[in-house]
Amino acid sequence: MAQQHLDPTDPAADVATGESLAAYLRAQATEFLRALRLHRETGGSHQANGAEESVDAARLLRRSARRISGNLHTFRPLLDPDWSEEMRPELAWLSGTLGLEHSYEARLERLLLALHRLSGATVLPAQAVDAALAAAPLPAGGAAGTTATQERGNLTVGAAKAGALLERQLTLARTRAHSTALQALGSSRFHAVADKVAVLASEVPLTRTAATTDLRPPAAAAEERLTAAIGALPLVTAGHPYNAEALVHGLSPDPSPHPQDGPWHQVRLLLRLHRYAQEVLHGGNSPVDVRLLSAGQALNRHRDASEAAAAAAQAARTPRIAPATAYALGVLHADQRHEVEAARFAFQQAWQQQTVGTP
Repeated sequence: MAQQHLDPTDPAADVATGESLAAYLRAQATEFLRALRLHRETGGSHQANGAEESVDAARLLRRSARRISGNLHTFRPLLDPDWSEEMRPELAWLSGTLGLEHSYEARLERLLLALHRLSGATVLPAQAVDAALAAAPLPAGGAAGTTATQERGNLTVGAAKAGALLERQLTLARTRAHSTALQALGSSRFHAVADKVAVLASEVPLTRTAATTDLRPPAAAAEERLTAAIGALPLVTAGHPYNAEALVHGLSPDPSPHPQDGPWHQVRLLLRLHRYAQEVLHGGNSPVDVRLLSAGQALNRHRDASEAAAAAAQAARTPRIAPATAYALGVLHADQRHEVEAARFAFQQAWQQQTVGTP
C-alpha cells in the first residue's frame, strides 16, 4: 500500500503520523523497563505480596512486549526494516514464554471448576467424593433410573481422580513454565532484548519519510485483514448455539490441535493487532468500543476453552487410568468443546451487532 505524506505546514494536517508512532513506542518501551525494574525488585521475594507483585510485573512485561511487537508489524513500512524484523520475533518469544505459567494455572482452574459443576459435588473434584457416592442409595425400580444414577456416579467417582490427574499434569507443566521463564529472564537473549527496548525508549528507528507519513492507511489495512479473516469464518454455523460441530473430531486419536480452531485463533490475534493500531492513532487513549471489547472477550473464552479441551483429551490418553476417570475426562472434553461453540456464538452475536451498528 502506498504511503500518504502530509505537508507539515498545513494546519489541517492533525492526523497521526510517524511521530505519533514514535511517541507510542517510546511510551511502551518505558512501561517495559518499569515492569522489568519491578520484576527484579520482587522476583526473589518469598513473601505473598512480593510474589503477587512479581506476577503483576510479568503481566506488564507481556503487555508492553505484545504492543511493541504488534505495532512493529502493523507499521513496519515506517520503521527500519532490519531492526524491526530482528525485534519482533524476540518480543514475541518473550511474551509467549512469560505467559505460559499463567496459562497453565488458568487452565487448571477452569477444568477443576468445570468438573465441580459437571459432577454436582459440593466439593472440588480433586477432593475425595468416593465416600459420598458410596453412601448414596440407588433408586428402587426402573432400570432407566439405575442407569442414570450409575452414569452420575461414574462421573462423580471419576471426577475426583480426573481432577487429581489434571492437577498433577498441569501443575508440573506450570512449574516447568515458571523455571523456563526464570531462565529466560536471566539469559543473554533476554538481556539483548532489554537493551534494545532501552534504546527504543529514547530513539525510534523511523524511516526518513515516516515523520510525515499518515498512519491511517496501515491501520486501515490491519482492520481489513481482520474483516477478511472474520469473513472466512463459518458465522452462519456459529449463529446457532451448541450446534455440536466442535465434537466432530472429539474421538480422534490425533493429538494435534482441533482443525476448526486455527482460523478463530487467527482472528483473535488480528483483532488484537487492530486494537493496538487504534491505540497508536489515538495516542494510547483510543475510545472503548464495547461491542469490539465483547467480541475480543468471546475470542479469549474460545481460546481458553479449546486449550482446556485439549488438556482434558491429553489427560485421557494417560496409560492405565481407571474407566471412571476416562469417562469423567471424556465428559469434561465434551463440555469444553461445547464451551468453544458457545464462545463462537457469542462472538457472532457481538460482531453482527457491531456490523449492524456501524454507520
